[in-house]
Amino acid sequence: MSLMEKARRLLGGTTSVSDRVSGLDAAVAAARGRLDGPELAHADTVVQRAGRRLQLSADHTVVAIGGATGSGKSSTFNALTGLDIAAVGVRRPTTSWATACVWGGAGADPLLDWLEIPPRHRVTRDSMLDTRGRSDNEFDGLVLLDLPDHDSTEVSHHLEVERLVALADLLVWVLDPQKYADAAIHDRYLKPLAGHGDVMLIVLNHIDEVPVERREAMVADCRRLLDADGLPDVPLIVTSAKDGTGIDELRGHIARRVQAKDAVNARLLADVLGAAEGLSEVSGPAPAAAFDDARTAGLVAACVDAAGVPAVVEAVETSVRQRTRRTTTWPLISAFSRRRDPLAAGAGGRTPLHRARIDTAVRDAVDDLTAGLAPRWGAAVRAASTDTLPELEDSLDRAVAGVDLGTDRLPAWARLLQVLQVLGFLTALGGAGWLAFLGVVALTGGDAPEPPRAAGMSLPVLLALAGLVAGIVLTVLGRLASGLAARSTARRARRRLEAAVRDVVHRLVVTPVQAELDSCRTTRTGLDTALK
Repeated sequence: MSLMEKARRLLGGTTSVSDRVSGLDAAVAAARGRLDGPELAHADTVVQRAGRRLQLSADHTVVAIGGATGSGKSSTFNALTGLDIAAVGVRRPTTSWATACVWGGAGADPLLDWLEIPPRHRVTRDSMLDTRGRSDNEFDGLVLLDLPDHDSTEVSHHLEVERLVALADLLVWVLDPQKYADAAIHDRYLKPLAGHGDVMLIVLNHIDEVPVERREAMVADCRRLLDADGLPDVPLIVTSAKDGTGIDELRGHIARRVQAKDAVNARLLADVLGAAEGLSEVSGPAPAAAFDDARTAGLVAACVDAAGVPAVVEAVETSVRQRTRRTTTWPLISAFSRRRDPLAAGAGGRTPLHRARIDTAVRDAVDDLTAGLAPRWGAAVRAASTDTLPELEDSLDRAVAGVDLGTDRLPAWARLLQVLQVLGFLTALGGAGWLAFLGVVALTGGDAPEPPRAAGMSLPVLLALAGLVAGIVLTVLGRLASGLAARSTARRARRRLEAAVRDVVHRLVVTPVQAELDSCRTTRTGLDTALK
């Protein structure tokens, strides 16, 4: 069972998000090896991550709190949990590893394992650590993460933040009044996540340290920066973890998302849309054309011509006509009418393969098919045809040479006419010999017997005339029949040669090119599903 099939089962059937993920998955699979690059790699990562997240607990919402050193994110984390879990520092980053606080721990362990939160950094909110007797039913199902400082000098901290930002269902960014305009968070996180506004909250913390008369202007400036980041609708909450200002409002926002159980789908939807849009830009539109019968026939016809098939067919017709005529002609004439058989020697009547014409025909056909395609798909389709050009040319050469042209055996009627011609010739020769004998006897004064008569004439004369007339008639019949036989054999040879060429063209051009076009169309269909 595939990853997405398992996910659908866990969700109890088809859902909008799983459909989109499935569409993106199909697009990635079809584009692999054709659109390789950062866009495809990102889309593949999103598919794998989304498929895995859909398999895990849908009852838990992962909320990650991130921020810079000194922003007060750990204090905010503690204020939300009601426990002093996260270490709080002032001058240097103190959060080296993400810490998780879980409300309703049943079934959360596989999710925490996927998040790679070590057991020693996990706290269950309703465990014995809670000594305040506070009940947070509104947070039931919440997995709250305190991330390392994103501006830490430790590379491992950066990697941990980026990894968990990609996995969290809801992101809470805590800004410091002194650093809220810092390009580090805007350029590295907020702007790239502009499409994730639905799963993001912005907290302007330490408001208690800002003079009252400056607060409104500061909030307005922070809002302006968020608008510039592409996050005009993201909630901006003003807080002070120290005196509790805004903490209840922040809790309310988080509680509503946790209770609605919509953050998982919203995050996955944002991920899928972002990845699909990126891949769509390099994939472009679906092919407008296909290797249909008309285009295939045109290419086959060009290859038939370039492979020298017309010359072979002409040689077949000439050879059959010559051989049948020679066989059915009066033997005396046949002996002096020997002509060179065009199929009997060397190249068998063939002309050299026009490789340049084959190359041009294939490229022209593919250029027509790739019109309007994105550059990468166009290159993939062209490569599917041009990479096989040397093999195509050699295969066409071998295919044409290997076709049985049907000229090895003469027709039965030709053999029959040949026998009749021999009999007629012998008859004429017998009659002529008989007459010659009679003439010699008469010249020498001998007494030759009177030859029998038939049909009112001397039998030797009748035999000589009958044999001669039969030879003429049979020769004329043979010439007429040889023309018909030659054309018929040539047509059969053409069909066989064209079929051999068609098989090669289908195998080495049409099939691989159509496979690339189908992959492009499948990619487009999958992306359309992901983006609809």
